[in-house]
Amino acid sequence: MKNRVLIVLALACSALTPDVVCAAPSQVTGVVGAESVEAAPEPGAELRVWLITTGPGDAVWERFGHNALRVLNTETGRDASYNWGIFDFNQADFIPRFLKGQMLYMMAPFSTEAMVDSYARANREVVMQELALTPAQRLRLRDLAEVNALPENRDYFYDPVLDNCSTRVRDLLDQVLDGALLEQLGTRETGTSYRTHTRRLTEVDPLVFAGLDVLVGSLGDRPISLWQAMFVPMTLRDALRDATVTDADGLEVPLVVSEQIVAPSTRSAEPAQAESWFWRYLILGSLLGGLMIWMGRLAATGRRSSRIILGILASAWSLLAGSGGVILVLVLFTDHWAMARNESLFLLNPVSIVLVVLAPLALAGRKRAMRLARLVAFAAFGIAALGLLVQSLPATSQQTAMLFALFLPVHAGLATALHEIATC
Repeated sequence: MKNRVLIVLALACSALTPDVVCAAPSQVTGVVGAESVEAAPEPGAELRVWLITTGPGDAVWERFGHNALRVLNTETGRDASYNWGIFDFNQADFIPRFLKGQMLYMMAPFSTEAMVDSYARANREVVMQELALTPAQRLRLRDLAEVNALPENRDYFYDPVLDNCSTRVRDLLDQVLDGALLEQLGTRETGTSYRTHTRRLTEVDPLVFAGLDVLVGSLGDRPISLWQAMFVPMTLRDALRDATVTDADGLEVPLVVSEQIVAPSTRSAEPAQAESWFWRYLILGSLLGGLMIWMGRLAATGRRSSRIILGILASAWSLLAGSGGVILVLVLFTDHWAMARNESLFLLNPVSIVLVVLAPLALAGRKRAMRLARLVAFAAFGIAALGLLVQSLPATSQQTAMLFALFLPVHAGLATALHEIATC
């Protein structure tokens, strides 16, 4: 990882060479009885601007894609891509900041060629869209980006959906267009939410898919507009195809002048929406719950091996459910707003952590431990069942039906298994 950080810094440094513009003397030609002066080019005419969009990668933070703004100076040859997605695992207090939802990200200009090459080597698609900005808008964009890249301005507190690499690009484009982007695209309904985008972009990795689905709370299920959905770089890329601007002649023209895939990828395109995992979750949860009940009935007949297997299953499940519940409680005291008001707490509850130790003791034959373990197991199951009732009410918008299909049968299975042994 240190090597990656060094590479990032090296690429950033390679793009920091300032523009050197040599001003040629005005060419004046004399004509008998009249004079003519060759008009100077409009400031910014030497600049060209592209939106660069990179497709998903392998790492968790690469699943959502990436983007940057490229500015080419055709006079000096400086080709810089302004990137708002830089972070460093080795920065001071990285882990505490991450846990509190106060991650520091940084913006810096990169050498475009080097950046594209790095994505191409990672088999990530790179699309460039040249934008029909006026010379004045190109100059303003470049200047604003340069000011943003100054040491005193480059750091910002990252939010995965409200303030990230894509929203920073979106907002800068809207600023140089004097609000035209927001005016055209801001109110469009998408029929999506932050959760639907999270699901579709992570379903290729089942563990990440399930983990993020657990962490996203009710606020992540609110309907979002196209403007909000542009937190996904690929959504911003697609939306710009429909945007228009007014050119120097006062004509309405498409914002995207041209589009080119400069680094193809063999990866499958990201899906428009994720498949429902309800039935596969229900089958998996029912199998785990059924296995616990089966082991409980065998253990009730005196089979020691069944008690051992059930003890392992009960401890492992209780550790997952209990520690997950502790995490969901702790995030309430952080800036992770999207994890608040989370119905997953009904399913992954701190109460279960007690069974990590209590269940093996109960299965070892300690009667008092068995009575307590059965009580705690039924309490956890009852909380989960209450959550199912809450989830079915129209007052909540959280889409957690799949999680109930997975976790509720396991709670029921463990409670039933301990009851079978306690009453034998």
